[in-house]
Amino acid sequence: MLSLLRPLLAACGYLLLPGAQGWSPGYSNGFHYQDISNGNGNGEIFFNGVRLHVESPQHSVSATRGSSVTLPCHYHYEPELAAPRRTRVKWSWLPTNTVNAPISTEAFARETEVMVAMGNRHRSYGSFRGRVRLRRSAPGDMSLVINELQLNDTGRYRCEVIDGLEDESVTVELELRGVVFPYYSQNGRYHFNFFGAQQACRDQEASLATFEQLFSAWEEGLDWCNAGWLADGTVQYPITAPRDGCGGVDLAPGLRSYGPRHRLLYRYDAFCFSASVKGTVYFLKHQTNLNFTEAVQACASDGSQIAKVGQMYSAWRLMGLDRCDAGWLSDGSVRYPITRVRANCGPPEPGVRSFGFPPLYLKFGVYCYR
Repeated sequence: MLSLLRPLLAACGYLLLPGAQGWSPGYSNGFHYQDISNGNGNGEIFFNGVRLHVESPQHSVSATRGSSVTLPCHYHYEPELAAPRRTRVKWSWLPTNTVNAPISTEAFARETEVMVAMGNRHRSYGSFRGRVRLRRSAPGDMSLVINELQLNDTGRYRCEVIDGLEDESVTVELELRGVVFPYYSQNGRYHFNFFGAQQACRDQEASLATFEQLFSAWEEGLDWCNAGWLADGTVQYPITAPRDGCGGVDLAPGLRSYGPRHRLLYRYDAFCFSASVKGTVYFLKHQTNLNFTEAVQACASDGSQIAKVGQMYSAWRLMGLDRCDAGWLSDGSVRYPITRVRANCGPPEPGVRSFGFPPLYLKFGVYCYR
């Protein structure tokens, strides 16, 4: 056994000698090198002038829920190779809530594998299984196609190309087109802890909004003087017209922030985000107005279900739903969507009008979803 270890011990001893040059594994500067003997028995490393490039023409892509989206990624060599090399492609994902964290080794470790492919063989993982594929429309095209886009698919995606000698990557941000809306409990203002707010948004076919989504909504004119949870655990609210009770008249317009709050102990409203609906939201024509129980049954009798708040907001913002008739929704609230402002249909700007949560025995119309 000792005789078998002598060559290894000798090699280790050489690496420890003063002035000895050892090989350091794991280093890559993005170039190919070639190990060539110089004829004297000593190995020398020569740069062969070939470099791998991984690029994306778009570093941010937006799409609607339920649709298909393509995240572009292409690779090529400079100069071009005479014969193709065997490459391995890996797509990974960092969810939206962690995207804003500083890029570090720990951040890379948090990335979730989406798909790995080599040649014609590929494997997808987790919630992406069966929903993703490589486009391969041309040589070097490793763009990722995601089908049936879900609310929680947003975040930073990394396309990594490995050919055995090199490892290069590029990132693409995926955002959903949708609408942010404030939401509060049937019991009144400020009844949700963070987890209750998460569930309330899910129940209405939505998710807690991110800071970026709320900021975009504020830029588009959202003004709401009640603080609500966001997906990162902070509590904020958007103000376009400064006023007393909403941060004061001396503060500039913007997002007012309470910062992070204890997710169990503190209670606020929620800011929810809803993306495109695949079905149709419609006002059910009925001979008479209905109480809440009758409204639920009427939608079922029409082959549909009573619409959720997130579905109404998406239909209003993304599909142009416009109806000046108040109707029940699944949470027991009464609302109606206006895209074309007119007399007797609420305030002088588009939006989803709300009557709050009236007693369930009162009679209104109903919005259904099919």
